[in-house]
Amino acid sequence: MKKPLLITMGDPTGVGPEIIVQAAGKGAFAGLSRPVVVVGDLAIMKRAAQVCGFEVDWQPGSPAPLASGELVFSGQTLSLREMSDLDPAQQKYGQPVVCSGSAMFDYISWACDRCLAKDAAGMVTAPINKQALQLAGADYPGHTELLATRCGVDEVVMMLAGERLKVCLVTTHIALRDVPRRLTVDRVLSTIRIAATSLRKQFGPVSPRLAVLALNPHAGEGGLFGDEETQFIVPAIETARLEGIDASGPHSADTLFWFAAQGRYDAVICMYHDQGLIPLKLLHFDDGVNVTLGLPIVRTSVDHGTAYDLAGSGKASPNSLIAAVKMADEMADKQESGTRNAERGESIT
Repeated sequence: MKKPLLITMGDPTGVGPEIIVQAAGKGAFAGLSRPVVVVGDLAIMKRAAQVCGFEVDWQPGSPAPLASGELVFSGQTLSLREMSDLDPAQQKYGQPVVCSGSAMFDYISWACDRCLAKDAAGMVTAPINKQALQLAGADYPGHTELLATRCGVDEVVMMLAGERLKVCLVTTHIALRDVPRRLTVDRVLSTIRIAATSLRKQFGPVSPRLAVLALNPHAGEGGLFGDEETQFIVPAIETARLEGIDASGPHSADTLFWFAAQGRYDAVICMYHDQGLIPLKLLHFDDGVNVTLGLPIVRTSVDHGTAYDLAGSGKASPNSLIAAVKMADEMADKQESGTRNAERGESIT
């Protein structure tokens, strides 16, 4: 049996448990190349199954590695690793408390450690509440920073991905007015390098085709609309090309995405959050996947938050989770294949 994928349950008071149950109930995990194990809480997962209209049984013990037992419902089995013992009465929808944050931290940390130890093939994260995480003493802005620290990595890249489009962000959650001040040759070049390396190792293209966007309209129009392109973006592209990376640009964002959506590029390097996420969500609103590039492990996530307005209703869509698990499964296969080739002395470039 292949090493499992681990799905962290996320916020016990959000939609994470429900979308996991919904996905399993649809049989979405049955066609994967490896088993799936949820890292979470038995009582909360039982509650989620009931909310989604399933009668659920618990069977201790599981053939899946790392699992404590199996939830059985709707003709499906879902392996679970019990990592907390929460009281559902204290876990009110949309109202996480300190123990909720502690549980979220434990799920993520344990899953990450199992991936680092190569006991698991990768991890898929359900949404968390960042404030509850910090109230529990975990001083991280979110998943990405926690995982980067735990993996001993200084730089990572946020990629949002779907079947038709992949976007990688040079800057992420900052004010638009701060973006020009954050751009440097090193920051743009690091994003290009990490994207190229990760896409090759985890997605398959031997020489990923990267389109690097301009910051300003019409790529600055020769300096008329700004000079960030000539200061930071062009030098980064030139250096990347000297290193053998297939990077082109700077491209004007108002036209490039049409070509990218037709398959001309493997990914688009975007200068700021909305530059990449608006077209991505236009094409992949319901099935977009958040991928952290630059980690030594496979990590994907849903492309949405805790959705407290839907928590407890059983109506949240599992499509992003299903896409994230499928993508993690494919990434794990690519990464494992590359590792085997490297061990045999074969080139993976």
